Amino acid sequence: MTNTFKVPKGYRSKLDLLYTEFAINEVKTHFEANLAKALNLIKVSAPILLKEETGINDNLNGVERTVSFDALDVTDGNVEIVQSLAKWKRIALARFGLPLGQGLYTNMNAIRRDEELDNLHSIYVDQWDWEKVISKEERNLVTLQYEVEKIYEAIKATERYMSELHSSLTPTLPERIHFITSQELADRYPDKTPKEREDIITKQHGAVFLTQIGGLLKSGEKHDGRAPDYDDWTLNGDIILWNPVLDTAFEVSSMGIRVDEQALLYQLWEAGNNERKSLPYHQSILNGELPYTMGGGIGQSRLCMFLLRKAHIGEVHSSVWNESILKDCKEKNIPLL
Repeated sequence: MTNTFKVPKGYRSKLDLLYTEFAINEVKTHFEANLAKALNLIKVSAPILLKEETGINDNLNGVERTVSFDALDVTDGNVEIVQSLAKWKRIALARFGLPLGQGLYTNMNAIRRDEELDNLHSIYVDQWDWEKVISKEERNLVTLQYEVEKIYEAIKATERYMSELHSSLTPTLPERIHFITSQELADRYPDKTPKEREDIITKQHGAVFLTQIGGLLKSGEKHDGRAPDYDDWTLNGDIILWNPVLDTAFEVSSMGIRVDEQALLYQLWEAGNNERKSLPYHQSILNGELPYTMGGGIGQSRLCMFLLRKAHIGEVHSSVWNESILKDCKEKNIPLL
């Protein structure tokens, strides 16, 4: 178990095991409908498997190992389980021919074998992955912030809805979400770690969109890692909420405007991944064959965990845990699904 595992003193779940299952469905149904309406999205089906050599699978921070295997009747390379669908969605938008301002979303189920397990992290990842078509002129911070505010309103609406259904679930989110760049945050708290900075700013404002993640700060370090070939590092960010149960900053979404030709070339060079330029997905961007888009992922279990006031992500989805976590959760009144 990692040292980030924490349990509030005297923790008791506000909903029992059966009502938790009901409530998970209530959260997902309500939020999904609000999200689709707010962002003008249609729901589509998505793959759980991708061919290894296409470059479509998300390599996250660039160091995580995929789950890869050979299949009996697929003889031209290995198959990978998706880590996220950031690149696949952009290709899907082109295939569907969706117009400006319209997009898609899907239920993404992934396996991330290198996650360190704790309250917030599981080998199994489920999220709403969404992507929409924008114009080249819309590739700016104004567009990004406008979409963030719509997502935040959908989260708040779901929080109010759940409090009406379950009196024990008291709303905590502030009226507005606060915007700040990773460099502004580093300038304000230069002696703190990135996680400590997130805790300070999120506790202060309740809800924060932290922008410009992936590139180097003035210090020569990164606030956090991002793959170089989907988000534009100057036009991305995380939605972070203050979690009153765990008393910590709590990321529920990573999103951004996707790379154009120039951003892709620069970020591949900056990350030392120039060899990826020859992959089919990257060539499609460089040749102008894919639309300009923005998109992101919103953690389904993360959002359920936050809105249902749970102390552990294993309370809102079934996964595999090591013996230490199972023992600790049992001793500390955390009922894992």
